[in-house]
Amino acid sequence: MEDFPTALLTAIGLVLVIEGLMYAAAPEAMRQAMRKILELDPALLRRAGATAVAIGVFLVWLARG
Repeated sequence: MEDFPTALLTAIGLVLVIEGLMYAAAPEAMRQAMRKILELDPALLRRAGATAVAIGVFLVWLARG
């Protein structure tokens, strides 16, 4: 089984790859998305963030079993 620092570094690297691909492939779409996000209610953003965390934890739990 992998040690925690290796797994964490791998996860951060994958997040950066996915984020970078979105900005490299469609920079104008990302700008538009950011503008829309700035207009959203902070409570909605908080709920969306909490939902993303819960899904992420579930996926990690599922993968690591």
